[in-house]
Amino acid sequence: MVSRVAHAQGWLADRRYTEGIGIKAGDFELHPGVGITAGIDSNYFNRTYNSGFVNSNPVAAGVFAITPSLYRATLGAERKEGDVNAAPPTIDFRLGASATYRAYVGDQEILDQNGLNGLSADLNGRLVILPQRPFSVGLQAGYTRTLAPNAVGNPDANFNQNVLNVGADFTIRPGGGTLDWKFGYNGNFDFFDASGGQAPFNNLQNTVFTRGTWKFSPKTAVIYDGNLAFVNYTQQSTAFNGLQNSTPLRSRLGLNGLIGSRFGLSAFAGYGGSFVQTPAGWAANSAPQYDSVIGQAEAKFFLTANPGNEQNPNAVGLSVSSIAVGYNRDFAQSYLGSFYGSDRGYLKFSFFFGGRVLVSLEGGGGAREYPNIFDRTGAQIHGSFTDGAVDATLFAEYRFTNTLGLNLTGKYTEEISSVSIPSDSN
Repeated sequence: MVSRVAHAQGWLADRRYTEGIGIKAGDFELHPGVGITAGIDSNYFNRTYNSGFVNSNPVAAGVFAITPSLYRATLGAERKEGDVNAAPPTIDFRLGASATYRAYVGDQEILDQNGLNGLSADLNGRLVILPQRPFSVGLQAGYTRTLAPNAVGNPDANFNQNVLNVGADFTIRPGGGTLDWKFGYNGNFDFFDASGGQAPFNNLQNTVFTRGTWKFSPKTAVIYDGNLAFVNYTQQSTAFNGLQNSTPLRSRLGLNGLIGSRFGLSAFAGYGGSFVQTPAGWAANSAPQYDSVIGQAEAKFFLTANPGNEQNPNAVGLSVSSIAVGYNRDFAQSYLGSFYGSDRGYLKFSFFFGGRVLVSLEGGGGAREYPNIFDRTGAQIHGSFTDGAVDATLFAEYRFTNTLGLNLTGKYTEEISSVSIPSDSN
């Protein structure tokens, strides 16, 4: 199974908390930044604590990282604040890049990861033509490199991924924004560093999607979203397990809105199907399928009333402070068994005060359901099974000034399983 990837730091994830007024440069603004982190991963290779397996014996790693970043964008809301006559811009543009270099400290297995295995990067851009108009067009492109080590610890057998992304969409907004409907295409082309044999999972995903929103009140909307993807693996003949092409379909209808000034409710339900294709040479209709109801429900309580009803300037900071409880049912692409179904309940707490202090805590647990596992010839090597999964993330930040902050992230993840699968059956 492919290990989890090394995600971007939390302070880069939500621009509401991390990006200020920027540096004005003509009709654009610049947002330079740099982050320095230090921490420890108690199980860097994601190994089992049970003995006797290829992926036994967890190893801890000290990790030091530096992340420079630079974003350029059209003038944002903070630059236009107070200009009541400001017309919507003709274009809305954003282009940015960040890179992270990690240095590892630990035993020899950990030290072997230094070098290019410590380098990740992100480059992305989006252009919207005629935003906030009755008809707008969006274009985007990007590149992301993420890191994920192999459980055996061999740096040349990693699961590092390089993802190219391209996309285009158009949005129709008749009636002054009461109804808006978006149609689009998104392409994700995923290439692994060690695709020559150690990680033969290169795949191309082309997705068409649509999303419609009807605001029948200022605070509440009916939302539909649906997408159809075409997933194709380019190295099926070299993988030990059966990689199956598929055309996953999702279709959901839901409601999202506020009840009064403190309660929010979001509820979606629909259909999800994997539509996995049976590879040539396999028994007819042997490829397992996901075919079930999918959906999400979340109830949220805001610690202060809606900011539009508040006069206290500090209330703006508190308005994003909330407690939420929810449940999500879906399925996801997997390099083990083509897909897995997931059911996850979660609890989230977020507190943002005075523009300086942010604390967020999220915890969840549920089940992951894997289908029958086949090798590349179509022979079954393991039956279907269900694992438990738990996770928790704590993020805290204190902003000393508009340009300097200190943050702390703690994360725990575990997949609870008693299943062992042969690493190669041929």
